[in-house]
Amino acid sequence: MKPKSLVLFIAFLLSTPLIAERTTQLRDDWQLQSACKATAAGDAISTTQFSAESWLKTTVPNTVLAAQVKAGVFPDPYFGDNLRKIPGTSYPVGHNFSNLPMPTDSPYACSWWYRKEFNAPALSAKDDRLWLHFGGINYRGEVWVNGHKIADSALVAGAYRTYDFDITEFVVRDKANVIAVKTSAPTEKDLGINWVDWNPCPPDKDMGLWGPVSLVETGSVTVRSPLVVTHFSDGSLSRADLTVYAELHNASSHPVKGILTGTAAGARFEKPVELAANEDQTAVFSPEQFPALRLQNPKPWWPRQMGEPHLEQVTVSFTTEGRTTDEQSASFGIREITSELTSNGSRLFRVNDKPILIRGAGWSQDMLLRSDDRRLRDQFDLVHDMNLNTIRLEGKLETDEFFRLADERGILVMLGWCCCDHWEHWKDWKPEDLPIATASLRSQMLRLRHHASLLVWLNGSDNPPPADVEKAYLQVESETHWPNPILSSATGTPTTVTGESGVKMTGPYDYVAPSYWYTALKFGGAIGYNTETSPGPAIPSLASRKLFLPDPEAWPPSPTWSLHFGGGEFVNLKVFDSSMEAVYAKPNSAADYERVAQTMEYDSERAMFEAYSRNKYTSTGVVQWMLNNAWPSMIWHLYDYYLDTGGGYFGTKKACEPLHIQYAYDDHSIDVVNSTYAGAANLRATVHVYGLSWNELYSAHVNVDSNADSAQRAFVVPANLFTGAERIFFIDLSLADSSGHVVSHNFYWVPATLTTFDWDSTDYTHTPAARHEDLTALAHLPTAQVDAQAEIQNTRHGREIQVHLTNRSNALAFQLRAAVRTPSGGLIAPIFWSDNWIELKPGESTTLTAQLPEGENAIPTVQLDGWNVAPVSLTPTTAVAAR
Repeated sequence: MKPKSLVLFIAFLLSTPLIAERTTQLRDDWQLQSACKATAAGDAISTTQFSAESWLKTTVPNTVLAAQVKAGVFPDPYFGDNLRKIPGTSYPVGHNFSNLPMPTDSPYACSWWYRKEFNAPALSAKDDRLWLHFGGINYRGEVWVNGHKIADSALVAGAYRTYDFDITEFVVRDKANVIAVKTSAPTEKDLGINWVDWNPCPPDKDMGLWGPVSLVETGSVTVRSPLVVTHFSDGSLSRADLTVYAELHNASSHPVKGILTGTAAGARFEKPVELAANEDQTAVFSPEQFPALRLQNPKPWWPRQMGEPHLEQVTVSFTTEGRTTDEQSASFGIREITSELTSNGSRLFRVNDKPILIRGAGWSQDMLLRSDDRRLRDQFDLVHDMNLNTIRLEGKLETDEFFRLADERGILVMLGWCCCDHWEHWKDWKPEDLPIATASLRSQMLRLRHHASLLVWLNGSDNPPPADVEKAYLQVESETHWPNPILSSATGTPTTVTGESGVKMTGPYDYVAPSYWYTALKFGGAIGYNTETSPGPAIPSLASRKLFLPDPEAWPPSPTWSLHFGGGEFVNLKVFDSSMEAVYAKPNSAADYERVAQTMEYDSERAMFEAYSRNKYTSTGVVQWMLNNAWPSMIWHLYDYYLDTGGGYFGTKKACEPLHIQYAYDDHSIDVVNSTYAGAANLRATVHVYGLSWNELYSAHVNVDSNADSAQRAFVVPANLFTGAERIFFIDLSLADSSGHVVSHNFYWVPATLTTFDWDSTDYTHTPAARHEDLTALAHLPTAQVDAQAEIQNTRHGREIQVHLTNRSNALAFQLRAAVRTPSGGLIAPIFWSDNWIELKPGESTTLTAQLPEGENAIPTVQLDGWNVAPVSLTPTTAVAAR
C-alpha cells in the first residue's frame, strides 16, 4: 500500500504533463498479453520473478491491435476485407463502433497488459525524484511498479489525459525494475477516441499505450509547461509585451525557497519563489514587473502565407541552495492571434492584427494511431505545396512532433474535441465524466499551449456543450492561460455562455457542382466561416488501389471497394456516381471511372476555394473535409492514404496559389486574388473564351494593380456569350507580371446552362440537383497529339523529373495527367509536381517538373494520359548537368 499523501499527489499529477531534459524514453522491449490469458495479478506481473517469455514483443507507443499487426498476428488490416476478419469486428459496416458495446466474444473485451523491465537511474541528491510519464492511455489503466499499485482504473481514465507518477520510492537502483500497465478499451459510455463516419473503427477501439512512456529525473521542485503570451502595443508591431508563465510543484514534504530564472527571446527575468510542502504554484512574469520583457522591434512569428514563421526560445529553471532542480525549454513565436465578428456575424481571425482568410482541411491520424516522423514531414510538405494555411484537428490530438512541424512550417492549427459519441452525449454523462473531460482538457492545454501555430480551440464540434460543461471548460482554459481564441463549437449554434460562434457547419459533404459554392449562400456557399465542408468522394489512382484492393480494376466495383467508403450516410457513392453519369459520362471501366472522378474533384475543389477567396472578407474561412484519411479511402481527401495526389489536390493548389486569376460561375467575372501581404502592380490579366470546336468566341485583357490581401474584379465576360448555340465554353485565363512572366494560369470548362439546385431538398450531406448541367460532349473531344519527353536530373533540392509537352494537333488536349511510377506501374509517393491535370491548347508547349522523394534513386517511369490523349509511358533520360 502507498501512503495517502502519495495518492493525493498522483491525483494532482493526472493533468500536469512533465517533460525535462533528463528524460529516458521507454520505447523498446515491451511485452503485451491479454489479461484473459495472463491471469496473474498486477503485483505478480510487475516483478522480475514473473515470466513473460511467451508474450508478444512490442514497442510503445502502440495500441494493442497496432502491436499485433506489427508482429504479424494479423495481415494488413487496411487491405481488402482483412479488417472485417479480425476477431471482434462484428459491428455492422458503416456504423460508429464507438457508440456500440464491445462484443462479449471480442478478444478486446478483455483488458491487456503492457510490461517492461528497466534500469532506474541513480539520483544524485536526497530530494531528487523519478517520474513515470504516460503521454496517452486509452482508456482505463492500472499502473504497477515492482509489485506496487501506483494507480488504479478509477484514477487512470481518459484517452486524452497525460500522467506523471512519482515512483521514486518504488524503484531499486542497480537492479532490474518492472512496469506493468493493465489497459482496458473504452466502452460506448466513455470519452474515448472516435472515428465518426470517416472510416471504420478498429476492433480494439484503439486501446492501449498510444502515447509515449518515459522516465524523468528532477529535483524536489519541478518546472512544467512554460508559456509566453504576446501582446503588441499597436499595429506597427514595434513593441511586444511578453508575459511568461510556468507551473511549479514542490514534490518534497518540506517548504523550499529558491530562485526562478529564465530567458524569453533573449530577455532575462528572475525572482525568488517559496513553495510549501507539496504546493503547486503558477509563476507569472509580467512586462509591468519585468521591463526586460517589453521587447522593442521584435521579430514576429507569421503563418507562412503572411511571412516568416520565426521562432524564439523560452527557458525557465528553478534553483535552490545553489542547485538547479529542474529546467524546461520550449519554442514559441512572438505573435498574437485574435478573433472578432464581422458586420455579417462571421468569425474573422487576425494574426498580429492582420486579417487572414482561413483556407484549410481536416486532419486524421492513422486509424491504429501509428506515427511516423518522415510521413508527418511529407504531409506538411503537401499542405504547404497546396498553399493551405490551416489544419483542423477534430479530436485526434496529434504528437508533439506534429505541433513542432506546424510551428516551424507556419501552418495554423484549429483544434478541439470530436463529435458524434459520448463526448457530445452530455445527457448520458455519468458523474465521473465531467472530471475526466476537464482533466483531459487541462492535460492538452498544458501540453500544447506554448505552440505558435495554434489558432483556436473548439470546446465542441457538431454541437456546443451545455452551459455547465462549457463553463467548466472555460474555467480550465482560464486557469491554464490559454492564449488564443476559443469557440463553443464548429457550428453556428449560439450558447447562453459565450453567445454567437460566428462559424457555420452547413455542409455539404457530398458532390455538388462547382457553381454551388457561389450560389448556396444560405448553406455551404462562400459566406462566413465554414468549419467543415467538401464536394465529397476522392477516388485513388490505380497505383494506390493496388495497395488496398485485391481487385483494383474491377468493373463494376466489387463489394470490397465499398468497405473503403465512409460510414453513416456515406456508405455508398451514389450521389457522386449519379452526378458523374448525368454530367459527364457513364464509365465503362475502372480507368474511365478514375479519370472522370479526378476531373470532377479538380473542378469542385477549385471552385470551393476560389469562391471563398473571391468573397473575402464576407467569407472568412473554409475547411475542406478532409485533408487526409486514417486508412485507404474513396472519400474525403486531398491526397490519399499513401500520399498520392489526385485531381482534388491540384484543383486546391491552383485555387490557393499566392497570386491568382479565376472565373466566377455566378456573374462571369474574372477576378484577381492576392493572398500575399504585398501589393503587385502592373499585372496583365487576359481571357480567351473558346467553343467546343476550339473556335474563339471572346478575348480581352486589362492591366491590374493588385493590393495586398485582396480580391478584385478585373473584368466580366459578357453574359450574352452564354446564350447562343454553344454547349460548352473553354475559358483560358492568364495573369502576367510587369516583365511578362505568367504568374497564374487557369482553365475552365463551363456548360452553357449551369446545374439547377433543389434547395428545398437540402440536407446536411448536400443539395441535390433539380437539373444537372451537361458536359457530356467532353467525352467526344477530337484526339489531340501530344509530344512528350522526360528527363531526370539532380538539383540542390534532390532528384527532379522534367516532362516537356507539346500539343502538335489542332485540338485541345484536355485534362492531361502525368504520374511517376515504378517501371511495373507501382506507386512512388509523395511526388511534388509543379502542376498537373492541365490543358494544352493547339500548338502550345509547357514543362512540368516533379520532385522525387528522398532516397528514390532508381529510374522511374512517367505515365501520361488525358481525356483525349492516348496513354504513353516515358523512361526519363538522365541530364548530365546539375542545377
